[in-house]
Amino acid sequence: MTILRTLAHDFKTVFPTSDNGRERFHWFILTLQAILVPITASRTSNLLRAIETLFGVRIAQWRYYTFMASVKLPWERFWDRLWRAIPNPLTDGRLLLALDDSINAKTGKKIFACQTTFDHAAKTNQTRYPWAQTILTIGLLKRVHGRWSCLPLAFDFYLRRVTLSAGCVRVRGKAVVFRSKFEQAVRLIARLSDCFCDAPILVVADSWFGNNGLFKPLRAQLGQRVHLLSRLRINAALYDLPEPHKGQAGRPRKYGARLGNAGTLAETIRQHTGTYAVHVYGARRDVVAAERIVMLKTLRCRVRIIWVYRKTQWVALMTTDLRLSIEHIVEYYAARWKIEIDQPCCLRRSVWGFRRCSEATMHIVA
Repeated sequence: MTILRTLAHDFKTVFPTSDNGRERFHWFILTLQAILVPITASRTSNLLRAIETLFGVRIAQWRYYTFMASVKLPWERFWDRLWRAIPNPLTDGRLLLALDDSINAKTGKKIFACQTTFDHAAKTNQTRYPWAQTILTIGLLKRVHGRWSCLPLAFDFYLRRVTLSAGCVRVRGKAVVFRSKFEQAVRLIARLSDCFCDAPILVVADSWFGNNGLFKPLRAQLGQRVHLLSRLRINAALYDLPEPHKGQAGRPRKYGARLGNAGTLAETIRQHTGTYAVHVYGARRDVVAAERIVMLKTLRCRVRIIWVYRKTQWVALMTTDLRLSIEHIVEYYAARWKIEIDQPCCLRRSVWGFRRCSEATMHIVA
């Protein structure tokens, strides 16, 4: 709880000096304290119960629910102060950001950002088109007591173009404009980069984000200090590096001979594998992997591809940062799976772990 002393001083300047402003500030600090208590689930009803039981403050239920759903809370200024409160956010000299989208199923029909959404991971006994929120989340990957943790930093609700065209959706009186997931991700990462100026950024994502839809606008805004690490699709076409230009007339070639796709090349390069000791899933493990630098047309640049083998299975990872070693690539992508955990659970573990090592920040979805 010691981190709250510093955050409370910063947050006090965000709220107005009126009676309502001071009351909102008091409730806000109580909510943060209730979230940090490891026995409390991060639900509004449980937080209200914890505030009354643990801290002896009684708040009317309707008033607290209105406070949690208020559109007057200055969230943008909160995020800036929380991000800057992390004393050591870099890992190996880089800012590791995990990017992923998730589906949060709901039953109520008047919940903001709910829409009929396709769920590609639905089980056989589940509907493939649930009524749910689609949330794009960015988290900070950081080692906590020798284990990787994903600390949620920013999020955005994704609304389909069809949903917005069916009826006007307003937030604070302004109509919501359609943005693709790539545009939302670029906007959030650009905001985060303003708080960590000049720090190299490595975005770790799944194969859906591993293309120029994300990488090109990121490079346009942040320049060469941003790189991408993701899984490579099995049918991605790979090309050899172009031969040196010998002074002939015409534009130099960008791509060499076609090598095939990731699947066909995996069998060819398997004879060049090596064994590497990598810290994944909380332990040091031996990983059999092979690497090659190739040209990838989906990104239009050179990438380092790592094939990781296990018995009869393999997975291909690619990154635009050619300086990364095999050990770092495998370890960073294995850490990305922390964001796949259910968001409230991920929030609980991340905040609790960072609190113990004095590197804390919080994420509340109002």
